[in-house]
Amino acid sequence: MHFDLNGDEGLSIKKFELMLKSNEVGFFDSGEFEEIIEHYLDEGKMVLARKAISLGISQHPSSANLKLFKAEMYIFDDQFSQAEEVLNELFELEPQNAEVYIQKANIFSKTERHDKAIHLLKIALDLTLDQADVYNLIGMEFLFIEDYSNAKVNFMKCLELDDTDYSALYNIIYCFDFLQEHQQAIDFLNLFLNKNPYSEVAWHQVGKQYFDIKMYEKSLAAFEFAIISDDHFVGAYLEKGKVLEKLGRYNEAIENYQITLKLDDPTSFAYLRLGKCFEKLGVDEKAIHYFKETVKEDPLLDKGWLAIVNFYTQRLDFQKALTYIEKATEVDSDNALYWTKYAAINRRLNFIEEAEYGFRKAIELGNYELSTWIDRCDLLLFLGELDTAIVNVENGLEFYPQEAGLLYRIAGLYLKSGDLIKGKFHLQNALKNNAEYKTILEELFPNEYLLLDVQKLLNN
Repeated sequence: MHFDLNGDEGLSIKKFELMLKSNEVGFFDSGEFEEIIEHYLDEGKMVLARKAISLGISQHPSSANLKLFKAEMYIFDDQFSQAEEVLNELFELEPQNAEVYIQKANIFSKTERHDKAIHLLKIALDLTLDQADVYNLIGMEFLFIEDYSNAKVNFMKCLELDDTDYSALYNIIYCFDFLQEHQQAIDFLNLFLNKNPYSEVAWHQVGKQYFDIKMYEKSLAAFEFAIISDDHFVGAYLEKGKVLEKLGRYNEAIENYQITLKLDDPTSFAYLRLGKCFEKLGVDEKAIHYFKETVKEDPLLDKGWLAIVNFYTQRLDFQKALTYIEKATEVDSDNALYWTKYAAINRRLNFIEEAEYGFRKAIELGNYELSTWIDRCDLLLFLGELDTAIVNVENGLEFYPQEAGLLYRIAGLYLKSGDLIKGKFHLQNALKNNAEYKTILEELFPNEYLLLDVQKLLNN
């Protein structure tokens, strides 16, 4: 079969795929193979990339670039020893090839030997023409070992060489945030903006930094500059809306959130914020409309469901609140927050068994807040399930061993169940801890409170 080597860039790929379909072997120069392999790697078509690498090396066994692709594929497949063999061969042939050091560093990185990876990447810096990428790689290695200061320095060097590398810019700000260096981040971004005054990403990041330190007017100005730089920048409108909310300018916030709905696909975040703004303005009909749109857009967003539930709870419409918290638990039955809300609403409706079930589920899912243990105890006491109540409080004491609210309850429960010795023991501990809280015993266990042995302890 004859292949015409003239034509557009994609012709090599078309020829290669035609060759595979026809089961005939055609010749490609090494540059064509590199183009074909890069295309398949970018597309994530690893099987075709492997075929191209194999055929390419068979036709050009001395091509260093094709061997590097082979090593890269071995690394991708976690076949590190095979990759090292290929790289060692290349090192013997081309000891000044920066890519050999970069791929060896990649192996060290994947096997969590980050210090060695950094050492090799620093050598590659002196050998490569593309230092920006190598500085970026070094920065990532420092991130892996949580050395945020050195990571930041290398990302900065990357950005100095390529001020369009916004991933490096984001990583720099990530490091500043982790180190809680908000003012330093602002200073850095302002220097960057002096050279790149229309960088919407930089303005956006400045705005977020000012927002974090509660300088809302400056934050607002930064987001407005981001929008001037790119009036289709959805993130800037969203952040501007958040600032306007903080400033109590809800109508303006609504305008910005609504712009995002026109510019791009609606987001649950925008719907939720619109609902919150209308709620602040007292426009209940629109508030609940947007809360419902929130959960329709993203049923797994717990803030959406909780906004609806709180909306009806605040208006004392507990039946509707219950309906929606039940829907929430159907969508995500593993959310402990839902179950505490479910319990609280059922308790307001005097559905005691359902309320107890809610608190039990919340505890099973990892909600170990003090109020959960106490509220469940009181419900179990009301239901007469003393043994279960005792177990519940003992579990709670593992997390809050000095909490008077639990100590008086465990004392009362043992007294009520007829175990005077344990009851007195726990009551003594409770009194030593906080005598003023003895009213808990009087309120929850009035009969036990009047026992002669109990009165003697209380009087002493």
